[in-house]
Formats: sequence, structure tokens, C-alpha cells
Amino acid sequence: MKAPKLASLLFQIWFIIAFAWAVPAQAAAKLPNIVIILADDLGYGDLGCYGHPTIRTPNLDRMAAGGMRFTDFYVAACVCTPSRAGLLTGRLPIRTGMAGSEKRRVITQKDNGGLPPDEITIARALKPKGYVTGCIGKWHLGHLPQFLPTAHGFDSYFGLRWSNDMEPNPKIPKNASANLNQDPKWWNSALLRNDQIIEQPTDLSALTRRYTEEAIQFIHANKKKPFFLYFAHTYPHVPLFASKKFKDTSPRGLYGDVVEELDWSVGEVLKALRDEKLAENTLVFFTSDNGPWLIRQLAGGSAGLLREGKGSTWEGGMREPAIAYWPGKIKPGIVTRELACSLDLFNTCLTLAHVPIPTDRVIDGFDLSPILFGSGTSARDTLFYYRGDELFAIRKNAFKAHFQTAPGYGTPGIPVAFEKHETPLLYNLANDPSERFDVAKDHPEMIADFQRELEKHRAALVPGKAQY
Repeated sequence: MKAPKLASLLFQIWFIIAFAWAVPAQAAAKLPNIVIILADDLGYGDLGCYGHPTIRTPNLDRMAAGGMRFTDFYVAACVCTPSRAGLLTGRLPIRTGMAGSEKRRVITQKDNGGLPPDEITIARALKPKGYVTGCIGKWHLGHLPQFLPTAHGFDSYFGLRWSNDMEPNPKIPKNASANLNQDPKWWNSALLRNDQIIEQPTDLSALTRRYTEEAIQFIHANKKKPFFLYFAHTYPHVPLFASKKFKDTSPRGLYGDVVEELDWSVGEVLKALRDEKLAENTLVFFTSDNGPWLIRQLAGGSAGLLREGKGSTWEGGMREPAIAYWPGKIKPGIVTRELACSLDLFNTCLTLAHVPIPTDRVIDGFDLSPILFGSGTSARDTLFYYRGDELFAIRKNAFKAHFQTAPGYGTPGIPVAFEKHETPLLYNLANDPSERFDVAKDHPEMIADFQRELEKHRAALVPGKAQY
């Protein structure tokens, strides 16, 4: 039996067994719609509601004012592919074989692997409950047919297979992706509908608008059914493109233009939900896949007060803006300092849909419902920071220990400086979120505790087969 068919059969068997105990009253309850909006390379400091002085994000600011804003929300990895794998499966990327390595950090056209067929995504888990599932935007979890969204529980897909800089024309100028004066002729990105290329090259300046139109159409078409929409934007990953309506309008330049168009897109999605009278039955969650690509200079974003950016396990690489919005369910204007992670979206979505959490594999997420609805605190007290297939740091409550450190993406051709620490660096993130002051010498008991956490984690870890 082929792997995808076997995976589908195993999932169906798991679901039937696990769901047999479900409470009938829960099954009869009206199921909520779920929309996850994911930016690409957006930094902790890039939104107005997170302190940016010149990028105007009125829709996201209103979303935060009407819902919940997280101060301590993290992603599963510091670069695209593993971060997205973690969000959709609730599993550390090292378990699914999607962690990558220092030599190959994300999936490229050269790779024949992808998110394994036997992994359970949020979309696949929700399907037996009658959810319509749609994926719009950047995928980056495998480009072959058996790895595309439609093979992982999504009814439909509209977007790019990977980052917009991964299909250049042969004569692209050096460092063109970071150029603030982009020439469309430099790029040859293919746009897919489901598993077929429908356009190549794609007009990258129209991408955010077209994604948004597709999202609105999805909402209108499925207003009478429960739906899950995973809306993963291509931007502000370089090369940057904005539509005519937004180009040259932001004080922050092209990067600001792009982020402000993303903000417009969020506003249009929220408007569509209101127009269809779905807002009070829909959880909308906005975040980013990793921190800003700092070496791209003005074509990259800002991590605010956090140290470093994309590609690193310093805070700026993995702590992200995150906003949850659900009128009538989430109290407006809440700022939560509870510890949370993109891995937790898997458990949260399944719990809201009354789907049992899989018991045949390790799930690293926790249900965020107590935080969202004010009924309790976070079940999470620990976070693991991976760079590729190596564990670099652990956060436990307010403290973070670095067992090894390295900057994010560096200058091409110049080796990145890695440093292993015999005594871990220790930072109190509650009073030092910028990770400036090592307090290891003041807390030997905590260093010992972190060493035990490290040994415990490694002893129980079963890495998945590397996919790329």
C-alpha cells in the first residue's frame, strides 16, 4: 500500500477509536470557524500595537484592542519550513523530520522530501468533523504532489510552493532579493491552484491582493459550514512587492508599504466575517513564522527590543507578535504575558472543534483556551529553541538558558560564529528581554535545573527521518 493511502487509513482508524468517547452534547454544539493568518519574516517590533513608530497597522491595532495581544508568543523554529511544520502539526520539527540542518535550513527545489504523509495537520484532524479546509499563500513544506496542502487535509490550495525568492530568473543580479527597486523580470514564481501551476511568472506586486480576494471568496462560499482557513502570506519576506495602491505610501519605505498592505488584508478578512455575520463564531489568530531578516537591512524588519532576528535562537528569532480575536468570546483589550507557542494552535483548534488530541504520537502543544477565554493560565512553562536539528536553548518560566549561541543569517560566504557554553548563559526575560545580562553566576541552582531539563528532553526524544 502506498504511503499516503496507508497514512490516510491509519488516521481514520485513530479518529474512530479516539472519538468514540466524545460527549454527545459537545458533538451537537455549533462548531466555530478558525482562521490562522501567518506573516512571513515579520518582526516583533513591526506593528503599531507592538511599538513601531512609523508603520501604520490600524486593522491589526483594532484587532488587538478588540481581542488579545500576546507579549510572550513563540514559534517552533527560527526559519520558515520547520516553523510552519510545527504550527500545523503541534509537534517539534525534529520529531517530524522537518527541522533541517545547518547546511540546509529550509526546503528548496533540490529536495525530494516534505511533511511526511502520516503527520496529522490541523486541517486533516478537522475534516472528520465536517470542516471545509482551505490553504492560501506560501506552503514551503514540500513541492512534490504528495507533500502539497491537498495531500495534507486541505480541500483547496492557492499560492506559492515556497518563498518568493526561490524561483529567480537565471540572470538575476547579485543580492537582488534585498533590492528596494525590484524589477519583476528578475523573478519567475509559479502560482498554484491545488496541485497545478496556473500562472508563471506571477505578478508578485498583486500577490497580497489576490490572496485576500481568494480568502474572502472562501469565507463567502463556506459561510454555512464550519471552516478552517490557513492564510499564510508571502510577505514581508524579500523580494518585497506592494500593489500600486500601497507602493510609496509608508514613511518606512517599501518594507512599510508591504506591511501596511498586509494590515489592509487582515481588515478585509475581518470585514468579510462581519458581513456574513460570522465574526462571533470565528477565532482569528494572527502571527508570523519567524523573526525579521536583519541582514536585508531596509528590506528587512525589526525585532524591537529583542536581540537578533531570523535564523537565530535569540529572542528576536523566535518571539513573535500574536493577536487572537473572537468577539463575544475573547474579552477586548487584553494583553497577556502568559507563555504560548505556535505549537499550541494545533491543540487549541482541535479542542475548539471537539476533536480528541492524537495519542499515537508525541504532541508538543497545549490548549490555549484557558488563556483566550480567561478561565485559567497557560499549561506551558517550558520552551525548546531549536536551530535546525540542534537544541540551542531552553526557556522555563521567566528564565532562559543558552547552551550554544550563534547569530542569525550572516553574510554569504562568511562562516557563522558558533559558540558552545560549558556553563549555559542565563537570562531573566522578565526584566531583560533584550538578553544583555548573563546571570548564570547568581543562580547555580537554576543552571543545574536547566541541565536536568536538557537531559530529560534528549532522553525522551525520537527524531523523525530527515526530509531535506
